[in-house]
Amino acid sequence: MPARRKNKPKVPTPRRDWFSRFAQTFARLAGKPFAFLAASAIVVVWAASGPLFGFSETWQIVINTLTTIVTFLMVFVIQSTQNRDTLAIQVKLAELILHMRGAPSRLADAEDMSEEQLERVHAKYQKRAQQWTASKRRKSRRR
Repeated sequence: MPARRKNKPKVPTPRRDWFSRFAQTFARLAGKPFAFLAASAIVVVWAASGPLFGFSETWQIVINTLTTIVTFLMVFVIQSTQNRDTLAIQVKLAELILHMRGAPSRLADAEDMSEEQLERVHAKYQKRAQQWTASKRRKSRRR
């Protein structure tokens, strides 16, 4: 007789589109020391080539154009990676909240709240945290 399988929720097989793969790989590589060294080397080579080009306007435009294009593209790559990471964290937190005994599940979907709602909830929890901290201080002073 075949073993019975428990009804576990199906976790989707990780599958990412080409841009997600590219953005994650590029962002990971851009954050490495080698990327900083390569960018620094480009600036040093550019600066050292100044006398060869008589510090001309074209010489200056080359680095300005290069840095503008790289910065412009990096904004989208970093934002894509950040969006994905934030969503993954929200999913993980929701899973933890929903499976903790005694934990209120009303905030499991907090990322769907408006900014005003989030600010109100934040203020409420900030007040609770301050009360908790004050209570701990009072208890430690009594000892």
